[in-house]
Amino acid sequence: MTAQSPVVLFALGGTIAMAGGGGGGVVARLTGHDLVGGASGLDDVPIEVRDVPAMPSADLTFRDVLDVVESAGQAITDGARAIVLTQGTDTLEETAFLVDSVWSHEAAFVLTGAMRNPTLPGADGPANLVAAMRVACSDAARRRGALVVFNDEIHTARFVRKTHSTHTATFSSPDAGPIGHVVEDVARFLLDVPRRTPIAGFTEQSMAATRVALYTVTFDDDGGLLAPVAGTCQGLVVAGFGAGHVPAHLAPVLGELAREIPVVLTSRAGAGSVLDATYGAVGSERDLRDRGLINGGFVHPYKARVLLRLLVAAGASTAAIADAFAELG
Repeated sequence: MTAQSPVVLFALGGTIAMAGGGGGGVVARLTGHDLVGGASGLDDVPIEVRDVPAMPSADLTFRDVLDVVESAGQAITDGARAIVLTQGTDTLEETAFLVDSVWSHEAAFVLTGAMRNPTLPGADGPANLVAAMRVACSDAARRRGALVVFNDEIHTARFVRKTHSTHTATFSSPDAGPIGHVVEDVARFLLDVPRRTPIAGFTEQSMAATRVALYTVTFDDDGGLLAPVAGTCQGLVVAGFGAGHVPAHLAPVLGELAREIPVVLTSRAGAGSVLDATYGAVGSERDLRDRGLINGGFVHPYKARVLLRLLVAAGASTAAIADAFAELG
């Protein structure tokens, strides 16, 4: 790898690649070459474009993302400098976390997109793509796993979340903040986040056979939707109230499930950790821990589902699953 080695751009579609749909709304029409051609200031960056079938990010699957990761890894092995992936923002926090969970290379893997499509004034796609390329080319971005670059901020996939449905500053990291910024076309990192241990051992077949449910606890929740989980899923993530609490009558139901499949307790609050031993009432985090639920810590529900599915598909034991979540705080 040299300064003249290319950054490989994978273009998966999304708002950044939208064009007029003839009165029926915007649709993905722009290729990776179109995106590069529409972003000024990249003449000094050797870029190799690899278009993959464009689709809304709501349609993406684990297999789609893992296929990109496999192709990206081969590109790095063949001499590429770094990877940039453009896609829709709806599931970007989950896909970034999935990439981060399995990316085993030192080279940077940067994800970006847009909130304002190219037909709108102030479309942010070109600026985000340029910033992503600058980060990807930075030696300081190496050995950091997957990064999300948006609005000139650099976020680690471990903490980033989409926090607004339309705002261009939608991506933030409530638990940690951005780890850097792009200033005058230079990636400037201010914080270091420990690199994760990549997950291996799963196969395409085991992933396809693994179903993990996400259950969000709500006010006056009767728990009726939990009944079929044990018979249809191999894992469950519970998004509990506050620091990891559920109604008392759900505690024994979740305890029974935890005896059959791994059940991870997370918080639906959007920031902060699940507690471990503060509250003692039935349905509290302490009670649920004693019933066999795994503490999700700072891993929030959507990402917890990604992590748990990978681990179950890889054949991880309950103890190994608990260790994997503990590693992330």
